[in-house]
Amino acid sequence: MFGLTGEKLLILGLIAVFVLGPDRLPTYAKQLANLVKSLRRMADGAKDQLSAEIGEELDWKKLDPRQYDPRRIIREALVEDGAPVANPAQVLNTAKVQSQPRLVAGEQAPFDSEAT
Repeated sequence: MFGLTGEKLLILGLIAVFVLGPDRLPTYAKQLANLVKSLRRMADGAKDQLSAEIGEELDWKKLDPRQYDPRRIIREALVEDGAPVANPAQVLNTAKVQSQPRLVAGEQAPFDSEAT
């Protein structure tokens, strides 16, 4: 959760006690809890609205960005006809870049003045 450990949360709590004081701290804690609850309700409402507008049941786990695997996407894009590949490295190695012609001794390399 944002890289916060137990020690950091404890330090933040102590700072809040000193800055806000013990009188106002419960009030602000309650307001923070209400804010988190309202944000959660808004997120659930948006999720329900999206499901209702699409009209079909959504698989939220499939749409989770943490499931994104670029290797799988590239492998599926390179495989033709959806046939499974035994060795995906072979598919990736088949699309090699054409080799550039070698320069003759003393020949200058091509230069593009607009390249940079």
